[in-house]
Amino acid sequence: MRLNDKLEIHFRINESQKRALFKLGLITLKDLLYFFPTRYTDISDIRHINTLQDGENVTVLGEISNLKTKKSFKSKIPMGEATITDITGKIHIIWFHQPYLAKMLKEGSLVKVTGKVSINSTYGLTLTNPEISKEDILPIDLSDSLFTNNKNTEQYGYPIYPESKGVTSKWIYHTICKILKDSCVQEIVDYLPIDILKKYSLPQLKTALIWIHMPQKKDHADSARKRFAFEEVFFIQLARLQERKAYEELFSYKLQIPHKDIDDFISRFPFTPTNSQSNAINSILSDFQKDHAMSRLVEGDVGSGKTFVAATVAYAVIKNRPVGQNFGNIQVAYMAPTEVLATQLFENFISYFRHTGINIALITGSGCRKFPSKVASATNDWTNISKNQLLKWIKNGEIPIVIGTHALISKSVEFEDLGLVIIDEQHRFGTNQRMKLAKKEGHAPHYLSMTATPIPRTLALTIYGDLDLSIIDEMPAGRKKVITEIVPPNKRDSAYEKIKKELALGRQVYVICPRINEPDPDQQMALQVKNVTSEAKRLQKEVFPNYKIGIMHSKMTKSKKEEVMEEFANHEIDILVSTSVIEVGVNVPNATSIIIEGAERFGLAQLHQLRGRVIRSNHQSYCYLFAEAKTEKTIERLQALTKAANGFELAELDLTLRGAGMMSGDKQWGITDLGMEAIKNIKLVEAARTEAKNIIEYDQHLSSLPLLSQTLKEKNSKEMHFE
Repeated sequence: MRLNDKLEIHFRINESQKRALFKLGLITLKDLLYFFPTRYTDISDIRHINTLQDGENVTVLGEISNLKTKKSFKSKIPMGEATITDITGKIHIIWFHQPYLAKMLKEGSLVKVTGKVSINSTYGLTLTNPEISKEDILPIDLSDSLFTNNKNTEQYGYPIYPESKGVTSKWIYHTICKILKDSCVQEIVDYLPIDILKKYSLPQLKTALIWIHMPQKKDHADSARKRFAFEEVFFIQLARLQERKAYEELFSYKLQIPHKDIDDFISRFPFTPTNSQSNAINSILSDFQKDHAMSRLVEGDVGSGKTFVAATVAYAVIKNRPVGQNFGNIQVAYMAPTEVLATQLFENFISYFRHTGINIALITGSGCRKFPSKVASATNDWTNISKNQLLKWIKNGEIPIVIGTHALISKSVEFEDLGLVIIDEQHRFGTNQRMKLAKKEGHAPHYLSMTATPIPRTLALTIYGDLDLSIIDEMPAGRKKVITEIVPPNKRDSAYEKIKKELALGRQVYVICPRINEPDPDQQMALQVKNVTSEAKRLQKEVFPNYKIGIMHSKMTKSKKEEVMEEFANHEIDILVSTSVIEVGVNVPNATSIIIEGAERFGLAQLHQLRGRVIRSNHQSYCYLFAEAKTEKTIERLQALTKAANGFELAELDLTLRGAGMMSGDKQWGITDLGMEAIKNIKLVEAARTEAKNIIEYDQHLSSLPLLSQTLKEKNSKEMHFE
């Protein structure tokens, strides 16, 4: 065997398994070795049969009986069957495609069985394709964990791996065992520097791979997981810091800061900046005066005033002249995630910069606008212009501030003197994309990223290792806190009555549903949760017959979504029933109430983001969490939302309460569950960051560490999809 050999060379793999392995990203022997278990069954995990519930992964100890082999009635699949009995009850076992297991075991023998509980229409609770081993102890009382007869236990517990249809955790485990027992393991060379391993007591790579798949004790499994968690964060940091170092080496405008003009600009706003806003502005202005390009992330709750910060620092930039000129302005590009948001920003910036007389442009897929307009209009002080004309003005530097969507990074848009790029809600906008905006070889504009997504500090340190962080954790004066209520099924009507009072005052409402359409009635396991289409019909007919209801969801075309949002913004729609697609970048100050159906199905950070849609004005706003919370843990999570002061508090709580696996369920950060587990540990994250910084500081291209460099390139191309 060779580690880079394809699995099918050494193992008999059918088409179904091939598809499943491909889906899991498992092509070579090496891929499988790096496919880590999510957990282990432990002796202390033994459960009584009468406590088992559908969907649980469990280990039971008992006597096996009723062993037989047969073929399934419809598909004629060969299978083995048995019953396992302990002192509390019995449960049925089925092994598909493995009838030989029923022949290998003896009636009445004591076995330990590990697998997932499901409901079978014939037998009720059933264990399907479980892992099974013979035991030599007496099942007197399972509560006394009697695994003491055999003190030299060969293994701490069975590893449990993520499965895909066609490939079981058991198959993965046995295949990995065969690889680990082969001489190819001797090829494994550690790519982490030995001094780092010693400093943090991390096992060497070969040892860690054996310990993570075949641990003899809990310490082995913990130690191996710590090593791989450390290395995942470490490699992300290396990639980020390399990127930052390269960016800082490029030419960037060292700007003059006109403090008196900035004070005058700020004084025109009808509010006093919060301390957080002032600190963020001062940090950015300080970055502008350094010898290298700024790379900064501003995190702030929805409604905390990030746009004000962006406008102020943009003003500081455009007060600077291009190098060697006593006329013109250094330019600012501001990119937003949607046309609706880009248009709102354009209108906001017109009101902020009207007194300066400078040109501001909007460029989106739908068209282009320019302010001020030479053509007087009763309704607009901007004008629609042709794209070609606008592109000429941007290229010759006549337009200092250009706001747009992704249309900004198209090849046709070229800037004369781009000094600052501001990106809104684009969590990773990498160096290459920034350079596309600058268009000039060797020129790096200052870079400011802004997000309203609350991110735990450890996650921000990891994902945004190349960015300095500013946090706006105060709300502007006069902004009222959202009143958040958890509404059980029997209290819905009273919540609807409160919303009707808001509608009568001329306000608007969001209703968020987890699904777009009704589930397929033929699918027994389909989740019975509220969906956009039928809920909109029900609300129109039964609850709000006198108000206009619109719908929005992810399957609608981009232009249709933009159209619906514009209608809602113009108050042509009173109630918008939507999926969580409205989470980011929607600003309708008149919307003061939001209902979130199936609230227990969303993470705290996401619920907070959704709730943020209704704190865009000084009107009192309301958030109704329609939930069918059945567990204390779920109720505790939702109650945290009613009490927490800000999104950052909630993000930390979410990480603690939901667990890393839940947080990374949609792989939004491109980090494995093991990596997310590491992110709960600030010391580990800071250690990985420090070591990566030390290395990049003296050896940016890792020339002295060729194996580390090669591994980083492999991981970059395969795993780290942050951009």
